[in-house]
Amino acid sequence: MRAQLMVLDRDPEVVGLAGRPVRLLWRDARGQVRSWVPQLFARHRDGTALLADCPSHPEAGGERAQRAATVLEAACAQAGWSYQRLEPLEKTLSANLKWLAGYRHPRNAGRPPLAAAVREAFAQPRPLIEGTEEVGDPIEVLPAVFHALWHGHLTTPLDIPLNERVLLSPGAGGANGRGGPGSGDGR
Repeated sequence: MRAQLMVLDRDPEVVGLAGRPVRLLWRDARGQVRSWVPQLFARHRDGTALLADCPSHPEAGGERAQRAATVLEAACAQAGWSYQRLEPLEKTLSANLKWLAGYRHPRNAGRPPLAAAVREAFAQPRPLIEGTEEVGDPIEVLPAVFHALWHGHLTTPLDIPLNERVLLSPGAGGANGRGGPGSGDGR
């Protein structure tokens, strides 16, 4: 669930997140009370919402999860929301998102001149370490680079392991210009 949560957290259209937000109760065809607690709720900027489960593998939860998904889809449709079972992310993408998530807090952007210098150093695609060292001491600069990657000011394909030689490029500018995870376009 954590990796799927990070994808939603990076999505500039998501303005609110909640874990295990509701318990849905219903009666099955035999009149027995059933329940399910979806794992995530996401509110989008346009007012729409997503209720989601994040199984550890596609068959997780078995038949019970499939029955619950059918009921959740119908309930969400009545509320004007959508429901999805978010598939697990590929391991490298998940690991990269977990790493970058550690740098999402504004304190990692550094002073405004540092953030600007980081963006300028990567105005043209270049290896992470080269641009970082051009700006200054990697101990100070790397958190700002990773912060910029998280927020879409810089971009690199996230489906390959992050390392000192990955090419970083300018992002679409952050908030509203990011694309999908691993797409290389800023997410």
